[in-house]
Amino acid sequence: MQDSAEAASRDGAPGLSRRSRISPFVVMDIMRAANVRAAEGHDIIHMEVGQPGTPAPRAVREAVKAAIDRDLLGYTEALGLPRLRERIARHYREAYGVAVRPEEVVVTAGSSAGFVLAFLALLDEGETLLMPEPGYPCYRNIASALGLVPRALPVGEAERWMPTAGMLAAEKPAALLLASPANPTGTALADAALAAICAGCDERRIRLISDEIYHGLTYDAPVQTARAFSPNAVVINSFSKYYSMTGWRVGWMIVPEPLVRSIERLAQNLYISPAAVSQVGALAAFDAVEELEANKAVYAANRNLLLEELPRAGFTRLAPADGAFYLYADISHLTDDSGAFVKAMLAEAGVAATPGVDFDPARGQHFLRFSYAGATAAMAEAARRLRDWRK
Repeated sequence: MQDSAEAASRDGAPGLSRRSRISPFVVMDIMRAANVRAAEGHDIIHMEVGQPGTPAPRAVREAVKAAIDRDLLGYTEALGLPRLRERIARHYREAYGVAVRPEEVVVTAGSSAGFVLAFLALLDEGETLLMPEPGYPCYRNIASALGLVPRALPVGEAERWMPTAGMLAAEKPAALLLASPANPTGTALADAALAAICAGCDERRIRLISDEIYHGLTYDAPVQTARAFSPNAVVINSFSKYYSMTGWRVGWMIVPEPLVRSIERLAQNLYISPAAVSQVGALAAFDAVEELEANKAVYAANRNLLLEELPRAGFTRLAPADGAFYLYADISHLTDDSGAFVKAMLAEAGVAATPGVDFDPARGQHFLRFSYAGATAAMAEAARRLRDWRK
């Protein structure tokens, strides 16, 4: 369906730029539809958006309350508060055993700003950005808006929903964007597989952008940062997921030092600086490990519950859920139109989920994604409703 602004441009209104004619982020459209249903009085369970069902940690909230009364909270440096950059660098030593200098850390307005800065700093207009599919739709939409050429690298059950170094042998993009754990599948790369991809990119001079925003949220084994295997990797992370700070819009990048000044110039002009109040909160988030691990235990319980209950509702083919808080379901035996299926599920069962076409335009009509980031009671109720709906 055409957006109304595009329709207006055909009716004589000023035309839209080609850059603006990107696909919507469908999950946000689903969330809006679910909110409309809720406002009408319907009881809706949200399993569409990767939104933690927990608030920002208490330490974050207390730090911000104190800062509001104490600090100016004006512009910070474009690269972020020096003490936050130092704390992020320390996190890499503590969590991964990897040496990162504070000078290589860039604080961003969420991971979304990190992708924009990485794409602009690394790629010229018309260059190709390779990304596994299914994958986070904003990768390709941001790339398209910036004049890049997003190219899909289809992965599936045979590859355990992850690319391999061998798959890259026939590819020569300017850059590869990799996520582990991945959205929408939740699957993650073993260290050896990630190391092989990093080595292949370095050998063939392919720029590697590693999306690590679901680090901290793995359930069977931890994952390693790409920075452990390549000094050339650009790492993007966020306080949104593990740290339960989605609306605070604060994240970070780890970049090779020769890139820092270029990214700083871009950040100065595009964003001036990340929000000071969010950076104060982010600094405190590292001291909230006990609370954050308790949140993670809830996600793990939700994962186990749904892995048992969703097959009873007919969702029998699920991608391996190594991390994040998603289950990616093959529903080809139920429908060939995931968009219509999701709309019916929302209207008839009161459960919101995301159609696979958001993540994989070519094959996503046979898939949907459930987010299990909510409360366990809500996940149990969703499973009950889906069982009843599928009878």
